[in-house]
Amino acid sequence: MSHTTAELEELLMQRSLSDSQLQAAASAAADFRILPDATVIKIGGQSIIDRGRSAVYPLIDEIVSARKAHKLLIGTGAGTRARHLYSIAAGLNLPAGVLSQLGASVADQNAAMLGQLLAKHGISAVDGAGLSAVPLYLAEVNAVVFSGMPPYGLWMRPPASGVIPPYRTDAGCFLLAEQFGCKAMIYVKDEDGLYTGNPKTTKHVNFIPKISVEEMKAKGLQDSILEFPVLDLLKTAKHIPQVQIINGLVPGNLTRALAGEHVGTIITAS
Repeated sequence: MSHTTAELEELLMQRSLSDSQLQAAASAAADFRILPDATVIKIGGQSIIDRGRSAVYPLIDEIVSARKAHKLLIGTGAGTRARHLYSIAAGLNLPAGVLSQLGASVADQNAAMLGQLLAKHGISAVDGAGLSAVPLYLAEVNAVVFSGMPPYGLWMRPPASGVIPPYRTDAGCFLLAEQFGCKAMIYVKDEDGLYTGNPKTTKHVNFIPKISVEEMKAKGLQDSILEFPVLDLLKTAKHIPQVQIINGLVPGNLTRALAGEHVGTIITAS
């Protein structure tokens, strides 16, 4: 037993788990990277899957081609149906934890559909937060599909206001990438990336190719392209120092991003 481990064990028996000295001893060891060669890609629910075959089929072809050279963890968003459920459930005064379960059901449906489309290529959809079969799927076929909603359910942290679950599929996919120690996190959406305003509703907006979390917050852009809790998760991450947002409606963008090209917008932790 190393000195650090012995010291940590002693501290664990004597201190509160939130004690600063205990925290420092616990963080002295480097995190083990479970899947360091894998990339998490999140396929947007509203931005991609809800558009149907015109958006999904070309992306399927690109994924099948890309997995020859890359290990892919493919997460799904929830999208329009989840928004519809949220509006009804919020109108019924149900809490965030219940809305979280409803949103998860839609992300699950999208994962099931993506899994069916990829089945003939040997790529499966997996259930559950533990993702115990993921390493086997990655070793055999280089790709696997999962539902992007984090499994908080009733344990969802309540938002500062309202009842919409703050940790949704953007956060779920990021957390998976971070905890597995993956090499990259790519969000596949229907915009080229981040702009100074909403390009769908505002005429004069400028594209932002690269920006830090602090700059986003200073410019008031923290809730413009990703769920804002993702930015705080990015700030505290050990393995994922940046995320990339690309337009999945442009053929070849995903392939280029996986190859390490600067496509779309890169958001950095610092």
